[in-house]
Amino acid sequence: ANPLVALSLLALCAAATAFSAPSRAVGSRVARGAVHMADDKAVVQQYFNTEGFDRWNRIYSEDGEVNSVQKDIRNGHQQTVDKILTWIDADANIAGQTICDAGCGVGSLALPLAMRGAKVTASDISDAMVEEAARRAQAMGGLKVQPAFSQSDLSALSGRYDTVTCVDVMIHYPTEEMAGMVRHLASLADKRLIISFAPKTWYYDLLKKVGELFPGPSKTTRAYLHPEDEVVKALEASGFTIQRTEMTGTNFYFSRLLEAVRA
Repeated sequence: ANPLVALSLLALCAAATAFSAPSRAVGSRVARGAVHMADDKAVVQQYFNTEGFDRWNRIYSEDGEVNSVQKDIRNGHQQTVDKILTWIDADANIAGQTICDAGCGVGSLALPLAMRGAKVTASDISDAMVEEAARRAQAMGGLKVQPAFSQSDLSALSGRYDTVTCVDVMIHYPTEEMAGMVRHLASLADKRLIISFAPKTWYYDLLKKVGELFPGPSKTTRAYLHPEDEVVKALEASGFTIQRTEMTGTNFYFSRLLEAVRA
Protein backbone atom coordinates (compact mmCIF):
# COMPACT_ATOMS: atom_id res chain seq x y z
CA ALA A 1 0.00 0.00 0.00
CA ASN A 2 1.20 3.54 -0.71
CA PRO A 3 2.19 5.75 2.24
CA LEU A 4 -0.31 8.35 3.34
CA VAL A 5 -0.02 11.77 1.76
CA ALA A 6 0.67 13.24 5.19
CA LEU A 7 3.84 11.15 5.39
CA SER A 8 4.99 11.79 1.84
CA LEU A 9 7.25 14.76 2.52
CA LEU A 10 8.95 12.82 5.30
CA ALA A 11 9.55 9.99 2.84
CA LEU A 12 11.06 12.42 0.36
CA CYS A 13 13.70 13.59 2.82
CA ALA A 14 14.35 10.06 4.09
CA ALA A 15 14.85 8.68 0.59
CA ALA A 16 17.65 11.16 0.04
CA THR A 17 19.28 10.43 3.39
CA ALA A 18 19.11 6.64 3.05
CA PHE A 19 21.37 6.63 0.00
CA SER A 20 23.80 9.36 1.10
CA ALA A 21 27.38 8.93 -0.02
CA PRO A 22 30.56 10.99 -0.09
CA SER A 23 30.73 13.70 -2.75
CA ARG A 24 32.90 13.06 -5.81
CA ALA A 25 34.44 15.55 -8.24
CA VAL A 26 33.31 14.89 -11.79
CA GLY A 27 35.27 16.48 -14.62
CA SER A 28 32.33 16.58 -17.02
CA ARG A 29 28.62 15.81 -17.05
CA VAL A 30 27.94 12.49 -18.75
CA ALA A 31 24.26 11.58 -18.73
CA ARG A 32 24.43 8.39 -20.72
CA GLY A 33 26.76 5.67 -21.91
CA ALA A 34 29.60 3.64 -20.47
CA VAL A 35 31.33 6.55 -18.70
CA HIS A 36 28.17 7.44 -16.79
CA MET A 37 27.60 3.83 -15.80
CA ALA A 38 31.22 3.39 -14.71
CA ASP A 39 30.90 6.49 -12.55
CA ASP A 40 27.72 5.13 -10.96
CA LYS A 41 29.47 1.86 -10.20
CA ALA A 42 32.46 3.65 -8.65
CA VAL A 43 30.22 5.75 -6.41
CA VAL A 44 28.16 2.74 -5.31
CA GLN A 45 31.24 0.60 -4.68
CA GLN A 46 32.95 3.30 -2.63
CA TYR A 47 29.80 4.02 -0.66
CA PHE A 48 29.03 0.41 0.26
CA ASN A 49 32.63 -0.20 1.25
CA THR A 50 32.66 2.78 3.65
CA GLU A 51 29.86 4.66 5.40
CA GLY A 52 27.16 2.90 3.39
CA PHE A 53 28.29 -0.46 4.70
CA ASP A 54 27.96 0.67 8.31
CA ARG A 55 24.48 2.10 7.68
CA TRP A 56 23.07 -0.80 5.69
CA ASN A 57 24.70 -3.48 7.81
CA ARG A 58 22.75 -2.04 10.76
CA ILE A 59 19.56 -1.88 8.70
CA TYR A 60 19.93 -5.52 7.65
CA SER A 61 20.71 -6.72 11.19
CA GLU A 62 17.88 -7.58 13.55
CA ASP A 63 19.82 -6.26 16.52
CA GLY A 64 21.36 -3.28 14.73
CA GLU A 65 20.71 0.15 16.24
CA VAL A 66 18.55 2.06 13.76
CA ASN A 67 16.27 5.07 13.64
CA SER A 68 12.57 4.88 12.73
CA VAL A 69 13.18 5.48 9.01
CA GLN A 70 15.88 2.81 8.82
CA LYS A 71 13.67 0.38 10.74
CA ASP A 72 10.88 0.95 8.21
CA ILE A 73 13.30 0.25 5.33
CA ARG A 74 14.52 -2.88 7.14
CA ASN A 75 10.94 -4.12 7.48
CA GLY A 76 10.17 -3.35 3.83
CA HIS A 77 13.24 -5.18 2.54
CA GLN A 78 12.49 -8.15 4.77
CA GLN A 79 8.94 -8.28 3.40
CA THR A 80 10.37 -8.55 -0.12
CA VAL A 81 12.72 -11.34 0.96
CA ASP A 82 9.86 -13.14 2.71
CA LYS A 83 7.71 -12.96 -0.43
CA ILE A 84 10.47 -14.59 -2.46
CA LEU A 85 10.86 -17.32 0.14
CA THR A 86 7.10 -17.88 0.11
CA TRP A 87 7.31 -18.52 -3.65
CA ILE A 88 10.30 -20.83 -3.14
CA ASP A 89 8.59 -22.79 -0.37
CA ALA A 90 5.37 -23.12 -2.37
CA ASP A 91 7.32 -24.78 -5.19
CA ALA A 92 8.96 -27.15 -2.67
CA ASN A 93 11.84 -28.06 -4.98
CA ILE A 94 14.73 -25.76 -4.10
CA ALA A 95 16.98 -28.33 -2.40
CA GLY A 96 19.96 -29.13 -4.62
CA GLN A 97 19.17 -26.42 -7.16
CA THR A 98 21.80 -23.85 -8.14
CA ILE A 99 21.09 -20.20 -7.40
CA CYS A 100 23.01 -17.05 -8.27
CA ASP A 101 22.15 -14.23 -5.86
CA ALA A 102 23.41 -11.12 -7.67
CA GLY A 103 23.92 -8.15 -5.37
CA CYS A 104 23.60 -10.28 -2.24
CA GLY A 105 24.42 -7.57 0.31
CA VAL A 106 24.93 -9.15 3.71
CA GLY A 107 23.16 -12.37 2.69
CA SER A 108 19.54 -11.55 3.58
CA LEU A 109 18.28 -13.87 0.83
CA ALA A 110 21.33 -16.05 0.13
CA LEU A 111 21.46 -17.47 3.65
CA PRO A 112 17.78 -18.54 3.90
CA LEU A 113 18.14 -20.16 0.47
CA ALA A 114 21.20 -22.09 1.67
CA MET A 115 19.24 -23.12 4.78
CA ARG A 116 16.73 -24.71 2.41
CA GLY A 117 19.43 -26.77 0.72
CA ALA A 118 20.08 -24.67 -2.39
CA LYS A 119 23.60 -24.43 -3.82
CA VAL A 120 24.04 -20.65 -3.62
CA THR A 121 26.63 -18.57 -5.44
CA ALA A 122 26.34 -15.01 -4.10
CA SER A 123 28.13 -11.83 -5.08
CA ASP A 124 28.14 -8.11 -4.39
CA ILE A 125 30.01 -5.09 -5.75
CA SER A 126 31.14 -4.32 -2.18
CA ASP A 127 33.97 -6.30 -0.57
CA ALA A 128 32.70 -5.24 2.84
CA MET A 129 29.22 -6.63 2.16
CA VAL A 130 30.62 -9.93 0.87
CA GLU A 131 32.87 -10.31 3.90
CA GLU A 132 29.95 -9.66 6.24
CA ALA A 133 27.73 -12.15 4.39
CA ALA A 134 30.45 -14.81 4.62
CA ARG A 135 30.89 -14.05 8.33
CA ARG A 136 27.17 -14.49 8.93
CA ALA A 137 27.18 -17.76 7.01
CA GLN A 138 30.02 -19.11 9.14
CA ALA A 139 28.25 -18.04 12.32
CA MET A 140 25.01 -19.76 11.37
CA GLY A 141 24.20 -23.29 12.27
CA GLY A 142 22.12 -25.60 10.13
CA LEU A 143 23.34 -24.55 6.70
CA LYS A 144 23.03 -27.61 4.49
CA VAL A 145 25.44 -26.15 1.92
CA GLN A 146 27.79 -23.22 2.54
CA PRO A 147 27.19 -20.43 0.00
CA ALA A 148 30.09 -19.36 -2.21
CA PHE A 149 30.60 -15.61 -1.83
CA SER A 150 32.62 -13.34 -4.13
CA GLN A 151 33.03 -9.66 -5.01
CA SER A 152 31.68 -8.87 -8.47
CA ASP A 153 29.69 -6.33 -10.42
CA LEU A 154 26.52 -7.66 -12.09
CA SER A 155 27.94 -7.27 -15.58
CA ALA A 156 30.95 -9.49 -14.73
CA LEU A 157 28.90 -12.47 -13.55
CA SER A 158 29.10 -15.67 -15.58
CA GLY A 159 27.97 -19.28 -15.39
CA ARG A 160 24.62 -21.06 -15.57
CA TYR A 161 22.16 -21.46 -12.71
CA ASP A 162 18.68 -22.87 -12.20
CA THR A 163 17.58 -19.56 -10.67
CA VAL A 164 19.05 -16.07 -10.63
CA THR A 165 17.90 -13.54 -8.02
CA CYS A 166 18.62 -9.81 -7.97
CA VAL A 167 16.90 -7.94 -5.15
CA ASP A 168 16.88 -4.16 -4.66
CA VAL A 169 19.92 -3.63 -6.89
CA MET A 170 18.47 -2.08 -10.06
CA ILE A 171 17.94 1.22 -8.24
CA HIS A 172 21.67 1.82 -8.87
CA TYR A 173 21.43 1.33 -12.66
CA PRO A 174 20.03 3.98 -15.06
CA THR A 175 17.06 2.89 -17.13
CA GLU A 176 19.08 2.96 -20.36
CA GLU A 177 21.42 0.36 -18.82
CA MET A 178 18.74 -1.59 -16.96
CA ALA A 179 17.54 -3.57 -19.99
CA GLY A 180 21.07 -4.77 -20.72
CA MET A 181 21.54 -5.83 -17.10
CA VAL A 182 18.25 -7.74 -17.14
CA ARG A 183 19.23 -9.50 -20.38
CA HIS A 184 22.63 -10.40 -18.91
CA LEU A 185 21.09 -11.83 -15.73
CA ALA A 186 18.56 -13.73 -17.86
CA SER A 187 21.41 -15.28 -19.84
CA LEU A 188 22.65 -16.87 -16.60
CA ALA A 189 19.27 -18.40 -15.67
CA ASP A 190 18.24 -21.79 -17.03
CA LYS A 191 14.79 -21.77 -15.44
CA ARG A 192 13.89 -18.65 -13.49
CA LEU A 193 14.86 -15.03 -12.80
CA ILE A 194 13.57 -13.18 -9.74
CA ILE A 195 14.16 -9.43 -9.77
CA SER A 196 12.99 -6.43 -7.78
CA PHE A 197 13.18 -2.74 -8.62
CA ALA A 198 11.77 0.63 -7.62
CA PRO A 199 8.88 1.19 -10.05
CA LYS A 200 8.60 4.45 -11.95
CA THR A 201 5.11 5.84 -11.33
CA TRP A 202 4.03 9.47 -11.06
CA TYR A 203 3.79 9.11 -7.29
CA TYR A 204 7.18 7.51 -6.67
CA ASP A 205 8.78 9.77 -9.26
CA LEU A 206 7.46 12.76 -7.31
CA LEU A 207 8.83 11.35 -4.06
CA LYS A 208 12.26 10.93 -5.62
CA LYS A 209 12.37 14.37 -7.27
CA VAL A 210 11.32 16.25 -4.16
CA GLY A 211 13.61 14.11 -2.00
CA GLU A 212 16.56 15.24 -4.13
CA LEU A 213 15.89 18.79 -2.92
CA PHE A 214 16.93 17.67 0.60
CA PRO A 215 20.22 15.79 0.12
CA GLY A 216 21.56 16.48 3.59
CA PRO A 217 25.21 17.26 4.29
CA SER A 218 26.58 14.99 1.54
CA LYS A 219 25.68 14.18 -2.02
CA THR A 220 23.27 11.30 -2.59
CA THR A 221 24.07 8.35 -4.80
CA ARG A 222 22.01 8.29 -7.97
CA ALA A 223 18.78 6.38 -7.49
CA TYR A 224 16.87 5.18 -10.55
CA LEU A 225 13.22 4.23 -10.90
CA HIS A 226 12.25 1.91 -13.76
CA PRO A 227 8.99 1.64 -15.72
CA GLU A 228 7.60 -1.84 -15.12
CA ASP A 229 6.73 -2.32 -18.79
CA GLU A 230 10.38 -1.72 -19.74
CA VAL A 231 11.55 -4.37 -17.26
CA VAL A 232 8.93 -6.83 -18.55
CA LYS A 233 9.93 -6.06 -22.14
CA ALA A 234 13.59 -6.86 -21.36
CA LEU A 235 12.57 -10.14 -19.74
CA GLU A 236 10.34 -11.14 -22.65
CA ALA A 237 13.08 -10.26 -25.14
CA SER A 238 15.29 -12.73 -23.25
CA GLY A 239 12.77 -15.56 -23.64
CA PHE A 240 11.09 -15.23 -20.24
CA THR A 241 7.46 -14.81 -19.23
CA ILE A 242 6.13 -13.33 -15.98
CA GLN A 243 4.78 -15.98 -13.62
CA ARG A 244 4.26 -14.17 -10.29
CA THR A 245 4.38 -10.56 -9.11
CA GLU A 246 4.33 -8.76 -5.77
CA MET A 247 4.59 -5.18 -4.53
CA THR A 248 5.99 -4.00 -1.21
CA GLY A 249 5.26 -0.46 -0.10
CA THR A 250 5.94 0.91 3.38
CA ASN A 251 6.37 4.53 4.45
CA PHE A 252 9.96 4.69 3.20
CA TYR A 253 10.47 1.60 1.04
CA PHE A 254 8.88 0.55 -2.24
CA SER A 255 9.84 -2.39 -4.43
CA ARG A 256 8.18 -4.22 -7.30
CA LEU A 257 8.98 -7.94 -7.39
CA LEU A 258 8.78 -10.07 -10.54
CA GLU A 259 9.32 -13.79 -11.05
CA ALA A 260 9.96 -14.73 -14.66
CA VAL A 261 10.37 -18.25 -16.07
CA ARG A 262 11.67 -19.42 -19.42
CA ALA A 263 8.86 -19.47 -21.94
